[in-house]
Amino acid sequence: MMLSVKNLKVAYGGIQAVKGIDFEVGEGELVTLIGSNGAGKTTTMKALTGSLPLQSGEIEFMGQSITGRGAWDLVAEGLAMVPEGRGVFTRMTILENLQMGAYSVTHANAKQQMADDVDRAFTTFPRLKERINQLAGTMSGGEQQMLAMARALMSRPKMLLLDEPSMGLSPLMVEKIFDVVREVRSQGVTVLLVEQNAKLAMQIADRAYVMESGLITMSGAAKDLLDDSRVRAAYLGE
Repeated sequence: MMLSVKNLKVAYGGIQAVKGIDFEVGEGELVTLIGSNGAGKTTTMKALTGSLPLQSGEIEFMGQSITGRGAWDLVAEGLAMVPEGRGVFTRMTILENLQMGAYSVTHANAKQQMADDVDRAFTTFPRLKERINQLAGTMSGGEQQMLAMARALMSRPKMLLLDEPSMGLSPLMVEKIFDVVREVRSQGVTVLLVEQNAKLAMQIADRAYVMESGLITMSGAAKDLLDDSRVRAAYLGE
């Protein structure tokens, strides 16, 4: 199992945001976590990457415990995240942002790998190449989302966590972002996707977990949940 989470509890600011959840993601899978605002999805993602402390629980990545490990360590282990709100370095150029994504690559061939991966990012996102020396803070939301994804991929992750990649984007840009998610997955990268657009997420995922008020209330094959009347009523507006 690529990722295994057991009895995860997270509290902050006096709020019990995640109340003891279990889930797992197999190697090569695309798994989505859906739920309404405030369900605890982003808190879960932050806990997985060491950005928020756990109250209790156990997180294993590739068979090893990563509970309590910092995000800076986990990137080097092969776990990278594209955070909600993109989190680009606004006063750095596109190229500098991409180079920051490869900070954990330190082997003898690191320089060549970085150059190859910048080229690959520009092939995937030609718009970034056109703006290579532009400051990231002056880009549109969609362009920043492209950059955040490209930056995360610079570390050549074994598993990519995506938190609300479509938020605030135009329908055309959402389509492009989801095309890239499919492509990344087809290259063998395991993906955990948190997404408010439940229909889109479940159309591309293998499996889905439904999160409500800090608990996982349903799980199963994504196509089955997409057809479930309760899911359709609660998350697809039907």
